[in-house]
Amino acid sequence: MVEKYSSNSAASNGIAMCSVCHKANHIELKHCQRCHSELHLRQPNSFEWSVSLLIMAALLYIPANIFPIMITTVLGEPTPSTIISGVILFFQDGSYFVGGVIFFASILIPLVKMFVIGWLCYCTKANTKYSMKELSNMYRLGEFIGKWSMIDVFVVALLVALVQLSGLMIIQPGIALRAFGLVVILTMLSAHKFDVRLLWDKVKNDK
Repeated sequence: MVEKYSSNSAASNGIAMCSVCHKANHIELKHCQRCHSELHLRQPNSFEWSVSLLIMAALLYIPANIFPIMITTVLGEPTPSTIISGVILFFQDGSYFVGGVIFFASILIPLVKMFVIGWLCYCTKANTKYSMKELSNMYRLGEFIGKWSMIDVFVVALLVALVQLSGLMIIQPGIALRAFGLVVILTMLSAHKFDVRLLWDKVKNDK
């Protein structure tokens, strides 16, 4: 299958950017002149990698919200807490700021990022009316908000390290923390594997 590129693009002129050192090389060289890495006009199997990692993240998002992310033991009585129950508890106690931060960082942001990556992958294959600028801005949005989804993991880690009151109160991480951590990592890898230039090719080829 012959790839179609815009006549004024670097790819159409055989210019490839090294994925390691970012030096521009002619594709006929096959290897980067600076770091000797293999050259590709587009990241190989970028779409397949992004979709596969995204599906894994979406599947893990379910146990991350169903199972306890934190187990609080007070006087020997364990109380498991899911992400949602933790948010509700903070709101009931009047800690609206903390509850809001956890809601946005642990529930809303992962969903938004998965939707953004999924939509961008869809746009590389389907005919859409979005411009290259709009799609690129959407990609940057996903990259920007993704870094904040680790807040919940940091909160639990801090509580586990700080709240150990000689058996009176102990906080332990739950199984959902591992699943949630994997969701964050997989969405980051999915975004990293996605070659945004596929959007440029799609928009230009549809014109």
